[in-house]
Amino acid sequence: MARNDGIDRTFARNQDLPTLDDVAKVQEHNEREKASYSNQDIDTAQTYRNIHFKAPTDSYAAMFDQMIADGIISTRGLKADAVKYGELIFDVNSAYFHNHGGYEYAKQFYTDAYKAAVEIVGGEQYILSAVMHADERNRAMSEALGQDVYHYHLHVVYVPVVEKQILWSKRCKDKSLVGTVKETIMQVSRSKKWESKVALDEQGNPLLTSKGKKVLRTSYSVLQDDFFNYMKAAGYTDVERGERGSTEEHLTVTQFKVAQEQQRLEDVTAQIAQTEQALDTAQAAVEKKQKELQSLQKQTKEQRTAALTVQEIRSMGKKTITGNITLTPSECSTLKDYAVNGILAKAENSRLEEKLQSAQKSAAVWKQRYESLKEQAWPYLEAVKLAPEKVRAFLDAILTRTRQTKQHDQPSRRKSHDMEL
Repeated sequence: MARNDGIDRTFARNQDLPTLDDVAKVQEHNEREKASYSNQDIDTAQTYRNIHFKAPTDSYAAMFDQMIADGIISTRGLKADAVKYGELIFDVNSAYFHNHGGYEYAKQFYTDAYKAAVEIVGGEQYILSAVMHADERNRAMSEALGQDVYHYHLHVVYVPVVEKQILWSKRCKDKSLVGTVKETIMQVSRSKKWESKVALDEQGNPLLTSKGKKVLRTSYSVLQDDFFNYMKAAGYTDVERGERGSTEEHLTVTQFKVAQEQQRLEDVTAQIAQTEQALDTAQAAVEKKQKELQSLQKQTKEQRTAALTVQEIRSMGKKTITGNITLTPSECSTLKDYAVNGILAKAENSRLEEKLQSAQKSAAVWKQRYESLKEQAWPYLEAVKLAPEKVRAFLDAILTRTRQTKQHDQPSRRKSHDMEL
């Protein structure tokens, strides 16, 4: 997820649905079958905008049974407690779509994302349902911007399958067929579908740990790579791959969404703080330059006031009959002092004028930076100005809940010896 850097990133995760109860709950959520929802961010008035790229023809479980009957999939040799259903969730942060025009852009993005899902799953025939949700509000952004902002994302429920070749056994009467391919089936298998892959170097050789063991790319990392590469090839070059090493694959759907929105809220909060700090710095710099400017102007005025005027100089001395000018000793001494002071004042004025011009240019630059930062920070500051108590209370509540969630989840995080690349 974004880490306070303003970068839009793609996210893709796979969730196992191990029981029929899990499958039923996901179906209720994805297909909006419930009359009401505990998730207050679901706006049922906007549910009509949800888009099915593949609508289910029956319940997920019934469709699974029909696929077996039609020979599309096989559960041959599958254990009773094996995972038979999976759900892919594709996502980009809400700001990405908001900044690109919203709903219409999201429709096109997830149209292409669905094509990526078909390739990742292995074929559209193994997809039970694919729906883009457009009715879930991003509460943090909505309250900060003073308008409804929706979090567009794609749910794809599918059956994980791998191609398996069934060989003729030794019991075959025709011994020439023993060991040859009898038939090829699409076997339901979550473990083989999402097994980790060996990481390779630039020459295609396996990467090894310091102990000589092969480095594995976990299934989650592979999924992230596949989705990002597909969307980049489809023309979405202004997004980056979701961050490596994250733990989102171990979260439930609700936890995943909460974690995403909490992180985005923290990002916005941090950006507001940084912008306010930058504004303070810029304002302080402008004030400093203004004081320097005033000081230079004062010095220049004093120097000019202290300099002799032309009229004062012309009034000195008396003209003799021969046309010469005679000065009294006092006038001569004063004129010499004035001459010296005038030369010094001229030199000092020249230096001060140059320093004044430099300060004026510097002040103009800082003023421009200040105005730019002020314009960038306007949406955040305006939100705080319009509803300061509500916004701050909301931010404090979310950040407190984030810290509590992290503390609660810390002991239960699953350790992994695989290395993600």
